[in-house]
Amino acid sequence: MSYVASEIASQPETWRRAVDLVAQPGVARALPQAGERVAVVGCGTSYFMAQSFAALRESAGQGETDAFAASEFPAGRRYDRVVAITRSGTTTEVIRLLEQLPPGSRSTVITTDADRPVTRLVSDCVVLDFADEQSVVQTRFATTALAAWRAGLGQDLTDPISQVRAQLSTPLDPAVAGRDQFTFLGTGWTVGLAHEAALKLREAAQVWAESYPAMEFRHGPISVVDHRSVVWIFGPVVPGIRDDLAATGAIVVHEDVDAMAHLTTAQRLAVELAVRRGLHPDRPRLLTRSVVLPAPAA
Repeated sequence: MSYVASEIASQPETWRRAVDLVAQPGVARALPQAGERVAVVGCGTSYFMAQSFAALRESAGQGETDAFAASEFPAGRRYDRVVAITRSGTTTEVIRLLEQLPPGSRSTVITTDADRPVTRLVSDCVVLDFADEQSVVQTRFATTALAAWRAGLGQDLTDPISQVRAQLSTPLDPAVAGRDQFTFLGTGWTVGLAHEAALKLREAAQVWAESYPAMEFRHGPISVVDHRSVVWIFGPVVPGIRDDLAATGAIVVHEDVDAMAHLTTAQRLAVELAVRRGLHPDRPRLLTRSVVLPAPAA
């Protein structure tokens, strides 16, 4: 079994541990407090989780929350707290952003090791060491960080944890795995999950995969969907989308389960597609566990 396959399978336990961790007063205080104006930043998978973080917090009425790729953070904008998500704690863009925050800024990092460069640049840390990974392709750290965030917002994750156990034990649909074009759709907090699912397929299996907010799909992207395609929907199905897809020949995937649990099935699909294509899912082309860039020229 590949590292990534075993890490995907471990998610029910890491989510449970994240819930327990956030119940600790010190960890709860490290997360944004109600009413704070917050920016959540990350790169790659962590950026997509930041999008889900922001949508969840705003919809919970906790305060204005924006998400940015770390390299695109608007330096002149002020927030009560910046939250950085980084599995490695060494990502250059995240470190450069935190170094440039005004003195005295409140900042939190969600990472896997308290002894990483990024932890020396923030006022608070949430350490998910039990969710660290050996694979380059990120799976359980992302969802465990999201589980911690959801628990911090007061969500009960009993059902999602039960549902992910069921998802992980359900065989993949061979008809889905037999297609070669994939589009992932989401709404609200699940838009970030759609982007993340597409990224997993691109990273692990080098397949054609894209993602959109569901209502944007009819504004052009539907034109390339046909009998080779799978359209995978996270969260609620927007009105009329099934009727629009009926004429395309695409397989439509949707389950009435927690979207975070459903993401684990997309992760498993990425591994399956990699194996079918003769690729090793732990060794994605041109990727490393962390992007560490050289210092800019003086």
